[in-house]
Amino acid sequence: MSSLSTAVSLHPYFKIQSGKIDEFTSGFPAFIERTSSEDGCLYYDFTLNGDEAFCREAYVDGDAALHHLGNVDDLLKKALSISTLVRLEIHGPEAELAKMRAPLAGLYPAWFVHQGGVAK
Repeated sequence: MSSLSTAVSLHPYFKIQSGKIDEFTSGFPAFIERTSSEDGCLYYDFTLNGDEAFCREAYVDGDAALHHLGNVDDLLKKALSISTLVRLEIHGPEAELAKMRAPLAGLYPAWFVHQGGVAK
């Protein structure tokens, strides 16, 4: 069994308010620094397309993803004060997504249940 068999990835898309791109992106280092200490993080980075930001992130399981969200809660609230969470996708095996459904229900994510693939 692959070590990725329980992995969960989060796919949040943020629409940054007009004139706030520099302020929003200046928060990236704090997110990265805080996340770098999380044992359950598989990868974590940001991409930007004009005024839309995307955080590319994955965790070893649902518990690690929830831990991360708690760890960056204050930073996320600050980012959301100058942006809108346009879409949130959460991908992973059903057993791991089940751990996250109630705590994240208020964010109205799209839940993508893993069906199969290749992990090396």
